[in-house]
Amino acid sequence: MSAPRIGIAPDSWGVWNAVDPKQPDSELYLREVSEAGYTWTELGPYGYLGIDPELVAERIAMHNLKVSGGTVFTGLHKGKDALDEYWEAVAPVAKMTAAQGASHLIVIPEMWTRANEGTGEVTSPRTYNELEWANLTKNHNELGKRLLEEFGLHQQFHSHAETPIGSYREVSRLLNDTDAQFLNLCLDTGHFAYYYGDNVRLVREFKERIGYLHLKQVEPDLLADVLKNSITFVDAVQQGIMVEPPYGVPEYGDILAEANKYVPGIFAIIEQDMYPLKDFTEPKQIAIRTKSYIEKLGVPVQFK
Repeated sequence: MSAPRIGIAPDSWGVWNAVDPKQPDSELYLREVSEAGYTWTELGPYGYLGIDPELVAERIAMHNLKVSGGTVFTGLHKGKDALDEYWEAVAPVAKMTAAQGASHLIVIPEMWTRANEGTGEVTSPRTYNELEWANLTKNHNELGKRLLEEFGLHQQFHSHAETPIGSYREVSRLLNDTDAQFLNLCLDTGHFAYYYGDNVRLVREFKERIGYLHLKQVEPDLLADVLKNSITFVDAVQQGIMVEPPYGVPEYGDILAEANKYVPGIFAIIEQDMYPLKDFTEPKQIAIRTKSYIEKLGVPVQFK
């Protein structure tokens, strides 16, 4: 049985935007990922590594790296024709991802709207109504079908803090109401734990529907304060809500072993939200320590 394939993502270098002076440049990221002992990377925000698929492929190959997947945000709950609106943004990311030889597109739902540039009161509904659920599931099935037929990509839906799909009940409803041919889950262990989700339980219940993993830990004592006091996700990240293992939850070993039973060779991509970085030298050292932590779990894994 193939072991989980461990990689890392630009998120672990504090990358949230395509262009941002608060972030390390992409050449530093690629070099340090390779130096830290990794082979697999995600593309990060569209444009961070460039927008020419051939040039991006050349840059990645120069550092002996390979791509596991790309990422895009959508808001497919907004209407029965929302897919046509969002396809314009999805298609270039899909084209870039497929050009790198990857077969997964991670799709994240639109986050809650907040006043004051994302730091104030929530001004949009925190949950979907029944019509929005119907639009969401229909459109994501159709999106997955298009991605597979046009680009050979598998849609991996990413539940996320401060979106209408974050809790166990919301994630399980999504999976029960969608077609496994066209949508499976990118289980982000930290974001699922953010709303007290039991990662191992979810993997055991939905088995092959867990098509991809993001490995992330959340600091439980700070999380209690974040939820109690309605601290925004952005502020929580700045306060250190996501931590390197083994200082948070969940533990990775059982999740990796269980997920690999049903999807042998599953991608498990390390992410640690760190935006904005306080020290540009820190991510590489955390990546090295995290690799060492995973190697000592007693679970077979592969980094190449």
